[in-house]
Amino acid sequence: MNYVIRRMKKHLYCTPLPSTRTMENSTHFKVFRLAAYGDIGQMKYCYFAVVTVLYFVIILANALLIGVICIERSLHEPMYLFLCALFVNQLYGSTGLFPALMFYLLSDTQDISLLYCYLQIYVLYTYGLTEFSNLSVMSYDRYISICYPLQYNNIMTPKIVLGLILLSWLYSFFLNAIIISLSLRLQFCGNVLDRLYCDNYSVVKLACSNTTLNNIWGLVGTALSFSCTICPTIYSYVRILQICLKSSKETKQKAFNTCTPHIASLLNFSSGWLFVILQGRYDTAHLPPILRTILLVYFLICPPLFNPIMYGIRMAKIRQACKKVLRL
Repeated sequence: MNYVIRRMKKHLYCTPLPSTRTMENSTHFKVFRLAAYGDIGQMKYCYFAVVTVLYFVIILANALLIGVICIERSLHEPMYLFLCALFVNQLYGSTGLFPALMFYLLSDTQDISLLYCYLQIYVLYTYGLTEFSNLSVMSYDRYISICYPLQYNNIMTPKIVLGLILLSWLYSFFLNAIIISLSLRLQFCGNVLDRLYCDNYSVVKLACSNTTLNNIWGLVGTALSFSCTICPTIYSYVRILQICLKSSKETKQKAFNTCTPHIASLLNFSSGWLFVILQGRYDTAHLPPILRTILLVYFLICPPLFNPIMYGIRMAKIRQACKKVLRL
């Protein structure tokens, strides 16, 4: 009996206890702190005014073009319907950032609950992937229009157009739902994010628990996103270029007029997303804080501002439809 008791004591004292740090984190970290706001003093009112104006312009510009495309029957064509989906997504993404940004600029605390943090990650990530998907679908539409003009109406039927738009959204929602579900199980060693908003990479870096599954799915998701969005876009433009080299001057001009805004949108958004990825992977402390902040929010501010203005000016049918609607 004494032998058994001694063995039990030995087992009890030799078995490692759960990490106190992990237990403490899982108990106390109910919020994240967004450290990028810092102490900006009275300048917060100036920043708040600028952000409010930007948000108002984004809502006005995108909502105007969405309304014009929906109202004007002459714009009920695949290219303009894809543009409408692009503008809707930009409103969705902007709403994931601006209200929170405006709130925290005026707030005395920059703490964000875990639930709202994950919700913001989901909104911003689905916005980003849906944007790439929409731009990929638009490149496919341009490819069919230029390379198969006689079969275009037979290929790009209303059902196909609606299916491509829904697929872009559903694919993004599903892929990012897995990312969030993997992050929800994590316990954290810290709660300070050097960001203006929540992003999954920064959150996972704070985790005490095993993040192998998150890393694996991150690689898988990146590969899927690249193969389903960037690769089709590259293929579409390679084929368009091949056709243009063999075609008449009129065909080249048509391709240039319709593809230039799309390429500009793609490069603009890709640059903004690249800025975010580079800031997450590399130390950018040597950069001025204002520059780091601009680069962080570029993909959420510039495309929603840039695209409606560019498409509204560059595309004659949209420009004429806007004038017609505004005269009513």
